[in-house]
Amino acid sequence: MMPLLFIMVLALIGRVLFLPGAVEGLNYLFTPDFSKLADPKVWSAAYGQIFFTLSVGFAIMLAYSSYLPEKSDINNNACMTVLINCGFSMTAGVLIFSILGYMAAEQGKAVTDVAGAGVGLAFVTLPAAINLLPIPYILGPLFFLALVVAGLSSHISIIEAVTSALMDKLKLTRKAAASVVCGIGFAVSMAFATNGGLLLLDLVDYFINNVALLASCLIELVIVGWLVKLSDIREHANKLSEFSVGNWFELCIRFLSPVMLAVITTTNLLNTLADGYGGYAQEELMLLGWGLVGAMLVVGIVVNTASKPAAEGV
Repeated sequence: MMPLLFIMVLALIGRVLFLPGAVEGLNYLFTPDFSKLADPKVWSAAYGQIFFTLSVGFAIMLAYSSYLPEKSDINNNACMTVLINCGFSMTAGVLIFSILGYMAAEQGKAVTDVAGAGVGLAFVTLPAAINLLPIPYILGPLFFLALVVAGLSSHISIIEAVTSALMDKLKLTRKAAASVVCGIGFAVSMAFATNGGLLLLDLVDYFINNVALLASCLIELVIVGWLVKLSDIREHANKLSEFSVGNWFELCIRFLSPVMLAVITTTNLLNTLADGYGGYAQEELMLLGWGLVGAMLVVGIVVNTASKPAAEGV
């Protein structure tokens, strides 16, 4: 599926790059604004984005890495994963901002005035822009087919992480674990198919990426950085890899990343508590935002507790 997705994105880029205004959209994308480096919201969005696209903090990397041969080249695999992921993200950015530049030229507006945010970009702004493109009856289905392929490929990894955890903790067969995870996922995701599904998705996306994910990754960093001997991990990885990582690895894990995440997470929490999010009512934020985060914590504790008797029986 991933080669298919890459080919579809390149095909779309090959068409939209020649549209009027596409260059202006690319200029907006690649023109730096260094003043944004002082904005905590930018750092929060950047951390959330890279965690999401690299599946860091979702246990996906843990599940996949557990399937690697014992003597895999750890450093090389990690660097290739990061570079390919970020390279594809930039490629997708070229597609999106080319379309936004064309849309801005058609409407006589600035790129910032036509660019949506979050889920609205994929499901509101870009579909409206595709309708303005030549042969939208071909480019439209191609674009959404690319989204479907991207979603399916991502979902496979998410399902695998949860399924493998249930198999290990509850000693279930793969078929039983996958049936439970997919069945619950199907039932819960039906809520996103309702008339309020887009608003629900916006809330879930914000609280998962900007609150729960950042907080859980901060806890992971503290545990790994201060309760595990990082030098042993680094030496083991270097022994099996084509190139070595230096002491900067330990400095990042123990100090730099935890400090950055602590500041960003605290800022997010304070801003969300004080100002809310997206103009939603307080009861909606408590039920679908903070309530979701609390429910995730409770489910994690229940699953972990239920796994202990199974492990003791084995």
